[in-house]
Amino acid sequence: MKVELVRVDDAFHFESTGSSDAIVHIDGSPEIGGHNAGVRPMELLLMGLASCSAIDIVLILKKQRQQITDFRIVAEGDREKEPDTERKPYRTMNLHFKLKGVGLDEAKVARAVKLSMEKYCSATAQFESTTQITHQVSIEEEA
Repeated sequence: MKVELVRVDDAFHFESTGSSDAIVHIDGSPEIGGHNAGVRPMELLLMGLASCSAIDIVLILKKQRQQITDFRIVAEGDREKEPDTERKPYRTMNLHFKLKGVGLDEAKVARAVKLSMEKYCSATAQFESTTQITHQVSIEEEA
């Protein structure tokens, strides 16, 4: 896997591309001279975890013919400063999976989430040795 990061302005705005050629904008906060022209790098990590799991879950539920009409994940992380550094890695992350659909089977949704978190999602595997990852699932029936 390979990505490219290119500086866009004379501050902290960057564009990054990977194999899909889709552009991701990254920027620093205004407090350090950024312009809010993109997401922060640590936000990208949470987005990566959420999207990795989301793709797994949708693939699994599609194979089980579950009809998803809305799918959202609220990902939150708590960071802690390492002694004698300025680094603040995530120590905890929580994913709240919020699905809406017609006749969604709660057991199938729970199993899809469990499979993603414990077997398929490489982002989860990347973080789990240093970060406590928890999750919840909410299902709403579509009328």
